[in-house]
Amino acid sequence: MGDPKGFLTTKREGPTRRPVDLRLSDWREVYEDFERGKLEKQAGRCMNCGIPFCHQGCPLGNLIPEWNDLVYRKDWREATERLHATNNFPEFTGTLCPAPCEAACVLAINDDAVTIKQVEIEIVDRAWDEGWVPPQPAQTKTGKKVAVVGSGPAGLAAAQQLTRVGHDVVVFERSDRIGGLLRYGIPEFKMEKSRLDRRLEQMKAEGTLFRASVDVGVDVTVEQLRADFDAVVLAGGATAWRDLPAKGREVEGVYQAMEFLPWANHVQQGDIDAPEITAEGKHVVIIGGGDTGADCLGTSHRQGALSVTQLEIMPTPPEKRDEGMPWPTYPMVYRVTSAHEEGGDRLFSVNTTEFVGDADGKLQAIRIVEVTRGEKGFDEVPGTERELPAQLVLLAMGFVGPEKGKLLSELGVELDERGNVARDSSFMTSVDGVFSAGDMGRGQSLIVWAIAEGRSAAAGVDAYLTGRDVLPRPIDPTDRPLV
Repeated sequence: MGDPKGFLTTKREGPTRRPVDLRLSDWREVYEDFERGKLEKQAGRCMNCGIPFCHQGCPLGNLIPEWNDLVYRKDWREATERLHATNNFPEFTGTLCPAPCEAACVLAINDDAVTIKQVEIEIVDRAWDEGWVPPQPAQTKTGKKVAVVGSGPAGLAAAQQLTRVGHDVVVFERSDRIGGLLRYGIPEFKMEKSRLDRRLEQMKAEGTLFRASVDVGVDVTVEQLRADFDAVVLAGGATAWRDLPAKGREVEGVYQAMEFLPWANHVQQGDIDAPEITAEGKHVVIIGGGDTGADCLGTSHRQGALSVTQLEIMPTPPEKRDEGMPWPTYPMVYRVTSAHEEGGDRLFSVNTTEFVGDADGKLQAIRIVEVTRGEKGFDEVPGTERELPAQLVLLAMGFVGPEKGKLLSELGVELDERGNVARDSSFMTSVDGVFSAGDMGRGQSLIVWAIAEGRSAAAGVDAYLTGRDVLPRPIDPTDRPLV
C-alpha cells in the first residue's frame, strides 16, 4: 500500500469536462486531460482493504487495488500488465462502463469512492502512447477454426482470447464496419472511434480475421457455418428493441434510438455529409431515461435541435443511496451526464399516450400524462394530460432480447424463459459446439459483463476443442451483477 493515509488526506478529484459551448461545436470526447501527478495521488486513495469489494462489483475481477498501488508508485508499465491481465479492452470500459466497482468501493460507505475508472483509462491511454500494447500472436496453432458472430465487446473479447491461444478465428459482422454498438451505437463524444480502431489493428496483427457486411444466416448459411468451423460463438447482442405501441405510432417522425444514432457516426466516419434522420431545427422528445437516452440527448444537441425533452416513466431517483439500495450494490440515484449538462428538460413520472400527426401524417406533437406507481403498473393522474411539441421522437426504452431470425431458428438453439439464448456452465448452447456470449445470452447489460462473458465463453470453446484448461473463466453464466 503506497499511501496508508491517502484516503484521509486526498479528496476525490477527476478531470473537468470541456466547456459546453466548446464541446457542442465538435464531436470529440468531453473530458479535459488530467494531470498525471494528480492521477497518481488519486490512485493513492485506494485503502488496501482486507476484502476489496471493488472485485465483487467488477464482473471481470479486475485487480483494482494492485494497479492503483502501482500507479501511485509510478510503475505505469507494470500497472498496464495488471490491467490487461483481466480485461482485453480497458479503454472501452474506462470510457463506457458506469463503474459498479466504484459503487462497491469500501471508501464509498461514508466518503467519495476511489476514481477507479479514471485510473483505468489513464493507464491504458499511456500504455498506447508508450507502445506497451503490442500484438500477442499465438506461438503455436491448434488447427481449429472458430466463427464469432457479432463484433461488439463480447465477440471481440472472445475472438482475441481464442486467437491468442492458437485458433483460427473469423469474426462476422452484418454492418459495414467492425465494432457492433461500439461502432454505431456509441456517439463519438462518448468514445472516439480511434480507440476501437487501434485495438482492431492489434487483433488483426495477432491473426484474427474480420468479415464485415456479412449477415450470418443469410449471406452465410447455417449449414456453411457449421461445415467450415469447428465451433461457433454467438455474440450478436440483444438487438430486438422495445417499442411503444401508443396511438399514432405510425406517424412519420417516431424512430428507435438505434435507427437514429448510427447516422451521426456515419457522418463522423466520413461516409455521408448529413444524417438521414436528424434533430436539426426540430423539437425533440426522447422516451427513456437511461444511457441510450442520454446518447440521443447529446447527439441532438450537436445536431442543432430547437429543444430536447427526455421522458421517464419512473419517478425521480433519490440524490443518494437509500435503504432499498444498500452498499455495495449499484445505486439507482439521480445522475447528471455530460449530455444533461448541455441542456434539455427531464420529466419523470410521465407516460406517452399519443403521437399526434398533422394532415400529412408527420409528427407535430405528443400527448403525455403524469403517472404514479400502482399495484399492477402505472396509474394515470387525472387532469395532468398535456401536449409537447415534437417533430422527432426517439424511443430509447431498452431491448427485449436477441433477434429471432434465421440464424437462431436454423441453428435450433434453445431459449431461456426470458427469450435469450440458453447456455450451460461452459457457455455452450443446446447445440453442440455452438456457444453464446454477451447480451444474446444474458439480456441487455453492461459492457463490462459483455467482455467478461466473451472471455468466459472463449475458455469454454478452447476446452471443448482441445480438452485443456488454459484460459481464465471470470464468470459463470448464472452470475447476476450487483448493478
